[in-house]
Order: sequence, then C-alpha cells, then structure tokens
Amino acid sequence: MKLFRCDVDDESVDITVGRTGGDGTIRSPRLDVQLKCSGRKLLKPDGLHLQLKRKNYDDLRATGRHVPHILVVLLVPKSPAEWCANAAEKEMCLRQNAWWMSLEGAEENARVEKPIVLLPRAQLFHPLTLSGIMDRVGRREAL
Repeated sequence: MKLFRCDVDDESVDITVGRTGGDGTIRSPRLDVQLKCSGRKLLKPDGLHLQLKRKNYDDLRATGRHVPHILVVLLVPKSPAEWCANAAEKEMCLRQNAWWMSLEGAEENARVEKPIVLLPRAQLFHPLTLSGIMDRVGRREAL
C-alpha cells in the first residue's frame, strides 16, 4: 500500500491510499479517505455516532466519483500519553480503535446543519480491513 497526503482539504480528502497492481478490473486502485479523531465518548451499543460538518457530509455522500471515498474515525483516550505505547523497537500499539464507513449515496439531511453519522461497531478499521476495501475498489464493488 502507498499513502499520499493531501495538503489542501478541498473535497474532504486527507489522504489517498493506493495499491500497485491488483487482479481486479481496476489496475492500481485508489481510495480517498477523510480522517477524524476524537477523544469524546462517541461509541454507543450500535456504533460510533459522529457529528460531521455539512461540507464534509456532502462531500462524502457525493456519487459518481472516479475514486471512492470513505470516512475513518479514530477514538483515542483523553490523555495523549495513553494513546499509544512502544512495545518493542519495531512496534507501536494504539490504545483505541478506528471505524470506517462509505457515505456514498447517503440521504441529504438538508435540514440538519451537522448530520450525525453512525459507523457500525462491526466496521473496525485495521490493516486487514483496508486490504479488503482495496480488493473491493479494484473489483469496482460498492463499499
């Protein structure tokens, strides 16, 4: 995997993930990602409830993009010292989890200034998840 950082957040894209090659219908697929991080208690029994700015929500729900977009939200402990730990010289362990979701085609919610997005508990974001998402992107499957 390759990561490309976006210096300007024009369309709610913080990073682009790329994969070289691949055996899907798209060679070298790409994925645009909007990153959010919070120390607030957003996790409830049905998933993570995140209030998004209207611009981010509208950018992420847009359809017809060449490169798909997802939202990734990382929850962290209140104290920065508790966010991660170095377990060994070549290893770092994060203390919380991240969740992901595609908002493509989501309803407009025009009356709400800051729509709440529900990221299901089952949609944890980790390296195997990202690999599976990139496989789906390469096969032009919905996320």
